[in-house]
Amino acid sequence: MGGLKTFILRGNVIDLAVGFIIGAAFAKIVSSLVNDIIMPPIGLALGKVDFSNLYLNLSGASFTTLADAKKAGAVTINYGLFLNTIFEFLIVALVLYVLIQQISRLTTKPAPVAAPTTKECQFCFSTIALKATRCPNCTSQI
Repeated sequence: MGGLKTFILRGNVIDLAVGFIIGAAFAKIVSSLVNDIIMPPIGLALGKVDFSNLYLNLSGASFTTLADAKKAGAVTINYGLFLNTIFEFLIVALVLYVLIQQISRLTTKPAPVAAPTTKECQFCFSTIALKATRCPNCTSQI
């Protein structure tokens, strides 16, 4: 039992739990954003379409809403809800992409610039050691 307690109290497990809880709350926010803010104007622009109520009825009976079809136990393909879920996924993916880009930008340190160890001879333009006083190629005094 002591090993389990040590495992749970490790920082990584607690960080994972906090991340999971925040992620679940974020998913609810994104779901509300899509269902309550983004999709209504899109539906209005497309002729007062309620995406959450778009479905294909496979049972053959006629229903006015998806809720009525579900209440009657009809077999339906709920492509409107699927579209909402795709929008939710795209928003979460965009937020994660921006977040990861910002984190990597903040944590990536530029590589240190190494001091030069060579120089160019001003007479023959060959590469020579930085401390050289005479060019080994043209024997010029530098």
